[in-house]
Amino acid sequence: MAKKKGKPAEIEEEIIYVSKSELKRDAQEFHQLGSEIAKMGKKQRERLPLNDDLKAAMVVADKISNKSDAYRRHLNYIAKTLRTVENIEDIKGIMDIMLNKNNQAEVMIKKIEQLRSDLLEQGDSLINETIEQYPSLERQKMRQLVRNAAKEVKAEKPARGYKELFQYLKDAIM
Repeated sequence: MAKKKGKPAEIEEEIIYVSKSELKRDAQEFHQLGSEIAKMGKKQRERLPLNDDLKAAMVVADKISNKSDAYRRHLNYIAKTLRTVENIEDIKGIMDIMLNKNNQAEVMIKKIEQLRSDLLEQGDSLINETIEQYPSLERQKMRQLVRNAAKEVKAEKPARGYKELFQYLKDAIM
């Protein structure tokens, strides 16, 4: 018996097939990312653009980090939450910088060290230029730190002010 030829089927939408292995790799990647975020200190985490759900999950992760099974299950929850986050690329980019994966942080630190040395040599003129470039810096505090660091360098004392100046610049610039 011959089959009747009907109308041609309507054009179907193209279905993108994702293998089970690829789904597992993605889940593992999010689990690893969540684990790295949970291992970070609180101050480092504040710099990440996490949503409220993830911030709350990190607080819980800090509380249960010594309970292995609960912590593992909570990391699974964090990974699940990360899958729904829209700004995952921003989070990964900032983490790469913070974890020094692309040596960007190292380059920035060398730049800050050079700026500190130049500030001690040139003084007020460079302070003004630096403040114009980085408006989050405070002029009075910068002058005070530069003055204290310069005194310590001349007197060959321990470099406490020198380190304070570096830390202040690092916090403002990075």
